Amino acid sequence: MIIRNEKDLGGLRASGRILVDILLALRNKAKVGVVLIEFEELAKAMLKDAGAGSAFLNYHPEGSSKSYPFNICTSLNDQVVHGEPTSYTLQSGDVLKLDFGVVYKGYITDAALTVALGEASPEVKKLLGATEESLRLAIAEARKGNTLGDIGWAIENHVETNGLSIIAGLTGHGVGLKLHEEPSVYNYGRKGEGMKLKEGMVLAIEPMVSLGTSQIRQNKDDESYSTKDGSMSAHFEKTIVITNNGPEILTPF
Repeated sequence: MIIRNEKDLGGLRASGRILVDILLALRNKAKVGVVLIEFEELAKAMLKDAGAGSAFLNYHPEGSSKSYPFNICTSLNDQVVHGEPTSYTLQSGDVLKLDFGVVYKGYITDAALTVALGEASPEVKKLLGATEESLRLAIAEARKGNTLGDIGWAIENHVETNGLSIIAGLTGHGVGLKLHEEPSVYNYGRKGEGMKLKEGMVLAIEPMVSLGTSQIRQNKDDESYSTKDGSMSAHFEKTIVITNNGPEILTPF
């Protein structure tokens, strides 16, 4: 368990503000006809203007054979995470996950959102709505004295109540001076179980959900992860800190 002091939290708030500005600009750009690499170019330019860097660029994820070569992740449709921005042009019906981490003066925040392009089916609208709502419910449980199990239960209960599946094998995590720190923040759990939450803990909570299976496969070309059955997936993530007054969202969007 890592506890951050007020100096650290000031740095993380500044990092989070930069992340939100860029992530919202990326979300606004997400329209039919836009090429994925354009998101990378926009993020790169905005990072430079802000005097910040990407926490993803050259990061070597667990389970990958190489470091990640881009500033952001753009995962499409059945891709859950780690999708690379390519020359693909967005089409109506696509589901785009934008995942992004900022490092500013050594402080790292992490966040993600999902956008449905053009005409979204009722099933896709339900998927995105339930995933985002599960994140809101999880953050509400991120209170001093509660447990990691309370966070996981909030996500799992809402997702399964909606007839959807939690993606297995991918989790949230601590964050702050490294992109992935202890503890792991699972998207399932039992109330009252697991590590107790203490003031100053900084967590990236990130439900990842599919319309079909919970199982994933790793793609050979870019080492991203997709649902095994090809079903649509969604991903929402925010970085928060546990305070005496409840959770503070460091990446509010």
